[in-house]
Amino acid sequence: MRRTITLLLLAAAAAWAQDTCVECHESLEGDLQAPAKAWPNDVHRARGFGCADCHGGDPTAMDPEKAMSRAKGFRGAIRRTQIPNLCARCHSDPDLMHRYDPQQRVDQLAQYRTSIHGKRLAAGDENVATCVDCHSVHDIREVKDPLSPVYPLRIVVTCARCHADEKLMANYNLWATQPEDYKASVHWKALAERGDLSAPSCASCHGNHGATPPQVSSVAAVCGLCHALQEQFFDKSPHYQAFTDLGLSGCVVCHGNHRIEHPTDAMLSVEDGVCGKCHEADSPPGKTAAEIQGMLTKLAEELDRSRAVLDEARTAGIEVSEADVQWAQGREKLLKARVTVHSFDADAVRRDIDEGLKITAAVYQAGLDALKERDRRRLGLVFSLVAIAITIIGLWLAIRSREQRNASRKAAEG
Repeated sequence: MRRTITLLLLAAAAAWAQDTCVECHESLEGDLQAPAKAWPNDVHRARGFGCADCHGGDPTAMDPEKAMSRAKGFRGAIRRTQIPNLCARCHSDPDLMHRYDPQQRVDQLAQYRTSIHGKRLAAGDENVATCVDCHSVHDIREVKDPLSPVYPLRIVVTCARCHADEKLMANYNLWATQPEDYKASVHWKALAERGDLSAPSCASCHGNHGATPPQVSSVAAVCGLCHALQEQFFDKSPHYQAFTDLGLSGCVVCHGNHRIEHPTDAMLSVEDGVCGKCHEADSPPGKTAAEIQGMLTKLAEELDRSRAVLDEARTAGIEVSEADVQWAQGREKLLKARVTVHSFDADAVRRDIDEGLKITAAVYQAGLDALKERDRRRLGLVFSLVAIAITIIGLWLAIRSREQRNASRKAAEG
């Protein structure tokens, strides 16, 4: 009896696991075989879902007509306009999603409908991105999987499939340079070269399911998600209201959007920096920019000078760890001053700079003292070597004299 029950359970399990869709498509060629080849890597397959959960039909039927029976709900290829709602049957169901991934959000469809992609799709434009364009189709991987097309290091390539297509973007009066511009940015370098997965990617600024271009009024808020202090200073600066009145996009005016390069103190130059875009050199704002740039340059030079002295002392074997800590504090003051620049308040910047200059002056003096200690040690070493040399010579002369006396005595006795 127990054997019979076991066999029945095994048979039931085999029937449940059977998927004639995969078996059939594996025997086909080309595009018809591709889904079956991709399916083993799909996260849905790993969770126990099958072809019929999306395409309908009977995956246990061996007869193709029965397997693809409309009576069994077979829908075959899914139209692009139907894809978001199809995916949302599961991904908008809190109970179902909680069973597989308690942290998974269930508002993706609602967000997608607010996006430029969702709105255009609803209007009948089937060229816009849907779920499968970003996540793939039959080999959908978890977002944290490095091979997923929406993994931080891969998402720019995914977006570029459309946004680097000049012909496609021309239909929407959009440039197709954003992906390449982004790859020249400080954000991409942080992500790709330093491996900082928290660095901004396309989705960080534009959103993912609710993808939309940041508007003029929201650019600073988007940047402020990471650069909070800069945002606070800018909001209190004279530029905030001026940019608002002119309809300018805050951060973008000075830093750009996709091709954001590493900021330097030279950006404050009125001659060849960003300040010269709006201000003349002899105007009050131009003079303020030059004053701030001069202060930053001064502290940077003092940091370099004190660093060189400390490095020279360390190379000579002098302990300068305490001065190293002070130097780092001076460096922090420079970094703080560069953030305070966004207030465009010369007095506020000067407070940080003056504190930094006091620190670097003390560090430089500590470096000079360390070099004096090095010189004293060298002088002491010279004296020691001279004393040792004199001692050695004296011993040699004494031994030599004694040997000569012994030789004279032996000659006299002979």
